[in-house]
Amino acid sequence: MKIIIAAVSFAPNISGLQRHALNLARCLMLQPEVSEMHFVIAPWQESFMRTALAGASVRLKVHVATLERGTLGRNAWYYYDLPKLAARLRADLVHLTFPVPIKARAFDCPTLVTLHDLYPYEIPMNFGFPKFLFNRIILRQCLKNATAIACVSDTTKARLQQYTPPAIWQKAVRVHNIVEAELRCAALAPNPGWQDKPFLLSVAQHRHNKNLPILIRAYDRLLRTARISPETRLIIVGIPGPETPLLHRLVSRSGLSGKVRFLEGISGPELQWCYLNCDALVAPSLTEGFGLPVAEALLAGCRVVCSDIPAHREVGDGNCRFVPLNGLAEESLSAAIATTLKQPRPHPLSLPQFSAPVLARQYIALYRRLIASAAHAHKLRLRKQVTVAVSGRQL
Repeated sequence: MKIIIAAVSFAPNISGLQRHALNLARCLMLQPEVSEMHFVIAPWQESFMRTALAGASVRLKVHVATLERGTLGRNAWYYYDLPKLAARLRADLVHLTFPVPIKARAFDCPTLVTLHDLYPYEIPMNFGFPKFLFNRIILRQCLKNATAIACVSDTTKARLQQYTPPAIWQKAVRVHNIVEAELRCAALAPNPGWQDKPFLLSVAQHRHNKNLPILIRAYDRLLRTARISPETRLIIVGIPGPETPLLHRLVSRSGLSGKVRFLEGISGPELQWCYLNCDALVAPSLTEGFGLPVAEALLAGCRVVCSDIPAHREVGDGNCRFVPLNGLAEESLSAAIATTLKQPRPHPLSLPQFSAPVLARQYIALYRRLIASAAHAHKLRLRKQVTVAVSGRQL
């Protein structure tokens, strides 16, 4: 089968969406059923994407789309140009790695979209007004027009049923995010000068649902009450977002400018260095579609402190310290971190339910079903056209 993975995104540095797309490509290249894979990216993604996919497989071909930068240019490319590319390549299926506008009648093959979350409905503050309204429109249009929907967690599938009608959520299946331990580890810290410093780690884009202000205030409280070493630093890895100015102001007002470091665009081996050397991963999110950093941290043998939300429970139940998000969240989080740091570092976990071999088989089975269904529907349409033509001649 010939598969297109559409991964054109806004971010010029690696983010959760791109990591999903890369993991998906590597996962599917393990399967002989995929005769060709066409991986489509934007020009500003080319450098890090090609590096990440180097040596993946001769069956994988990277395409750099021609489009204008910005939301309108990106959405127009998905709506008008992607169907043309699919026709030219004679693709058997197009896999969209996140929701985008779909011109359903322009595709001759089935379309599958990965649904990571329902943030435009759950937490509109991530986008602000009126942007969240446009995000809802695009999300609903995509989910309505896609042939099928692959939810990255049971949590996301439940949210989909909560916010959409049966005609949409009945097309959904759960296929977990692919999470595997990075085999390479950088020799040096991604932040020069912090090589031998103890540090807490958070991997999160600067968005409201990540709840990073609570983390910074809890970290400040731990320092002021001497419950952690004054040498302990805080590293936040993630691309900038709507909350970036707020986070920097909070760090400055708290006098933490020399102790908190924001990193973006670091490589997989550098992130693995962070997981292997941090005192604990802290994930205080208000809501998530899937707890990717939590899963990666458990694979690396990290102590994990995270908010008690369904997505985190789905990934790390029994292996994390969960913190309820109530009115005392700041104190609860700081106390949980202090307690966790007294525990020995755990052994790396095996999470086979998120492994590439397991999920590759699930994707191939889903692809086969969608392709077969599309072929059957095409035969029925041809049969109907022939019947109508014959009836017309008889009249």
